[in-house]
Amino acid sequence: APQPPTLNRGGLSDVRMVAELIRTEEAKPQLGATLPDCPSTAWSEVLDIKQWQETYKAEDDVACPVEVHATPEDNAMGKEYFVQRREEIQEMLTKHGTIWFRGFDLTKDPDGFREFWESLQLNPCLDPIHSSGLRKFLSKKDAIYEEVNKQSLAKHYIGLHQESTYKKTATAGAFVCFQPATVSGGEFFIADGEKIFRDMDPEIMELICERQVRISVSNLDLDVLGVFPGDSKEKVMEAVRQKVAEAVAPKFDMDLDMIWGTDGRDMRLQAIEHAQSPINRHPVTGRPLWFCNIHNHARFLRERRPCTVPEVGMTDVYYGNLDIIPGEVLQHINEVCEKNIVRVPMEAGDILLCDNYRVLHGRDVFEGERLHAVSWFGSEPGKAAERGAGDILNGFINSALGS
Repeated sequence: APQPPTLNRGGLSDVRMVAELIRTEEAKPQLGATLPDCPSTAWSEVLDIKQWQETYKAEDDVACPVEVHATPEDNAMGKEYFVQRREEIQEMLTKHGTIWFRGFDLTKDPDGFREFWESLQLNPCLDPIHSSGLRKFLSKKDAIYEEVNKQSLAKHYIGLHQESTYKKTATAGAFVCFQPATVSGGEFFIADGEKIFRDMDPEIMELICERQVRISVSNLDLDVLGVFPGDSKEKVMEAVRQKVAEAVAPKFDMDLDMIWGTDGRDMRLQAIEHAQSPINRHPVTGRPLWFCNIHNHARFLRERRPCTVPEVGMTDVYYGNLDIIPGEVLQHINEVCEKNIVRVPMEAGDILLCDNYRVLHGRDVFEGERLHAVSWFGSEPGKAAERGAGDILNGFINSALGS
């Protein structure tokens, strides 16, 4: 069988070649066409916010992530190391929310990364927004998506978020580093949703829970429609809204509403998710946690840090009735999130196995070439998804990025 090329910090061509190699004579099953859909989001109301915050403050602090360092003996075992420790690893994940596997030789290429999560009997699934076409596979046959490594977004700071929509949420994610940024930056970072919940001002959190949150995922500026006079313009705008809703919204499978002028720009059509709570209960432990992507999606915050997303892909957050969330509220959320961020300087072969309900993740800006990837998992095996990936909005955004 062909041997994979040696990985180095000088480029990514070898790593991308490895993504297409079969390391054994007997090929592994092709997963790309058989992956089940991402599971539905499990929502559960949280009562007694202040009481739960006091409970969390009284508990001993739990490390997130917990680190597991490979020894020479561990590496000699290959995938058997993970097979033998499957139950122990699951218990660690439940307790800590994230496990950082460091120094394992097995996971330095896509084939070995797949062996890692197969050894743990994890159930791969599609990305929550796979149908939008915004997520690119690094190795489709191995259910491995590429993270945001493109040069056009290298200077874009990705804030904390769960891989989740109102409708769909992956149960867990395994993030792997095949190549750290060759010059600088690009650190992965995480934050424990229980700790964010604990540290949030209870009055602010109760206010947001009462008013709920809606996330705008895209903007379409259609000023050209302004040339139509009076009632004609309104009729054309409604016709366009319906056409876009029919063409774009289903591709996201996100329960989107197409709405004009939410941010004060009359000729801007925004795709906005349904109202949702910013907190949730973990579907297994029942413990409350911060379950909201405001830190990543709020325009108020994006405009105050490195951001290179084109206007069509610029996101924002509103209250459930589409009122603007005040800057002081967003700033408090930002401060609490930043306080709980843990930076994870991953090296080639390192893996972060994350509970996607409990733990939020993000990525810093970088220089040079970088190749990180991820596989998503559901709680149990499922049937192959019927929906394919669309490319309508993906085409808009990529054309704006010049990639």
